[in-house]
Amino acid sequence: MKKNILFLCTGNSCRSQMAEGWGKALKGNKYNFYSAGTKKHGLNPYAVAVMKEAGVDISNHESKTTDEIKEKMDIVITVCSDANENCPYFPGGKIIHIGFDDPPRLTKDLSDEEEILKIYRRVRDEIKEVIINLEERI
Repeated sequence: MKKNILFLCTGNSCRSQMAEGWGKALKGNKYNFYSAGTKKHGLNPYAVAVMKEAGVDISNHESKTTDEIKEKMDIVITVCSDANENCPYFPGGKIIHIGFDDPPRLTKDLSDEEEILKIYRRVRDEIKEVIINLEERI
């Protein structure tokens, strides 16, 4: 039986969505991947775009809160410090924190589209590396 792994972020719009996408693409045969937020912020269009560039389509993902996750989680990976500090209780779930920079926060004052995408790509690639080496963390 495959373990259920949840990526948890604040708004479930960017980092947790990218992590779910990479998880399904790279290790979906080993684990069931989900993502959620402590709040719902909607899907970030830059996250969708940079994942599509890498060959992973997350455009059909939906932003959701932990209340909408009905499956029992074996592992919860918080991808931001806010989610780590405010992580709801998951009975029997192991909680691991792997923090990533927040692209929307880092790009909020930028107007150059290429500079914005560069930051999203960097975080996307960092998340991919974690998924590739996931067994070392869990």
